[in-house]
Amino acid sequence: MKKYKIYQIDAFTKTKFKGNPAGVVVNAEGLSEKQMQLIARELNNSETAFLFPPDDNDCDGVIRYFTPIIEVPTCGHATIAAMYAKALEENLDSCVLNIKTKIGVLPFEIVRTNDDYKVVMTQGSIEIEEPLSNENQNMLLKHLGLTKDELDMTCPIQIASTGHSKVMIGINKKEVLNSLNPDMVGLNKLSDVINCNGYYVFTFDLNGEDIVAHGRMFAPAIGINEDPVTGNANGPLGAYLIHNKIVKKFDDTFCFTGKQGEKIGRDGIVEVVVDIIDHKPQLVKIKGEAVTVFKTEIEI
Repeated sequence: MKKYKIYQIDAFTKTKFKGNPAGVVVNAEGLSEKQMQLIARELNNSETAFLFPPDDNDCDGVIRYFTPIIEVPTCGHATIAAMYAKALEENLDSCVLNIKTKIGVLPFEIVRTNDDYKVVMTQGSIEIEEPLSNENQNMLLKHLGLTKDELDMTCPIQIASTGHSKVMIGINKKEVLNSLNPDMVGLNKLSDVINCNGYYVFTFDLNGEDIVAHGRMFAPAIGINEDPVTGNANGPLGAYLIHNKIVKKFDDTFCFTGKQGEKIGRDGIVEVVVDIIDHKPQLVKIKGEAVTVFKTEIEI
């Protein structure tokens, strides 16, 4: 029997019960895959992160992520939560930790200010696919309850990824965004067809050189009907906006703030930074704050 330390962290917020909740097991060494899946199911957050010691000289630790029903390769908010919990548990100063994930070893920066922390997550390689076929787009709009007139026609419907892919769907009104009531069964079935489990519906307003994006993310195929605030949606959104030249004014860096979770009362903020070379997105980082809701132990 071993006691495992569990944190419940709300990410992308400094207000408890806002943002996106994640479980974090900070001392997961010894847990089997089955036990991790059971703990994630019990905590019933969209993701729970499990932290392990380094397994070779190329990293400072290992992290794995589980939804209530499946392991996923990476997760934005659970990374913010996990690094925040680790910083608290170990009383860390500002540092960069090279953490091994299912998509490779990534640098996660912990920034300490006045005995609190912000976390900067470098995301995985950028991949942007061709727009969905007309048939799949029509099915998608049907399942989301959208009409073509409600789409933002500057935004192609296509899959974008920085490690965990999402379909990007731009629409023209925030009121439409907040009124969506998708057919989750239909979206689940469509995921098998297009090989993508997440649907990120967003709308944005130009605000100087920044874009403030308001979004909602649905992923019923991995047990998440609606995710409150999604790092792995807002991050690839930044790359997608540069790739499609939707952002007109930029130099070598594009920064914006993504807002999500408003409809379900868990609003939070994701800061996104996209490095650009020759007008193409090269690297995506997301930044977020966090707050501890509770800490406990489980003996297994």
